[in-house]
Amino acid sequence: MDAGTRITVTSPDQMRDLGRRLAKLLRPGDLVLLTGELGAGKTTLTRGLGEGLGVRGAVTSPTFVIARVHPSLGDGPPLVHVDAYRLNGGLDEMEDLDLDVSLPDSVVAVEWGEGKVEGLSEDRLHVVIQRTVGGEPTVTDAMAADVDDVRDVVVTGVGPRWAGEDLASLAG
Repeated sequence: MDAGTRITVTSPDQMRDLGRRLAKLLRPGDLVLLTGELGAGKTTLTRGLGEGLGVRGAVTSPTFVIARVHPSLGDGPPLVHVDAYRLNGGLDEMEDLDLDVSLPDSVVAVEWGEGKVEGLSEDRLHVVIQRTVGGEPTVTDAMAADVDDVRDVVVTGVGPRWAGEDLASLAG
């Protein structure tokens, strides 16, 4: 994996906006792995993905249902939102979820999926969200938002699907 594209996000609204921008790059069959501590913004980013993809239903954390399918309201792909935190068996358990949608026809966003679901696709997008608290936020970051809301997001494409994509456009 390369170093990825680094983006500073200073509010939940900016995290949702990043998700909307990311949705413009996604197509059916794409796998997005979201990594970050509890409260980092994984679900907020996925909410933006849902808005950008134009799917039905409120995108909320699927912690207790493990996976939630959001059908498209138009001609785009459905969004499958998975919380793999409790999936100890990884890919086998993921397949056992019996989702009522074909994964190759959907965009699949998996929270806590690192080390568990990479086998779903050789092509995937890793989104790592880290709080910058304890680090040194820039003066611009501190002026723009409460420092507790500042996140460092690194988006890295893996596999041939992402080789030609301009992920740096996400910073915009």
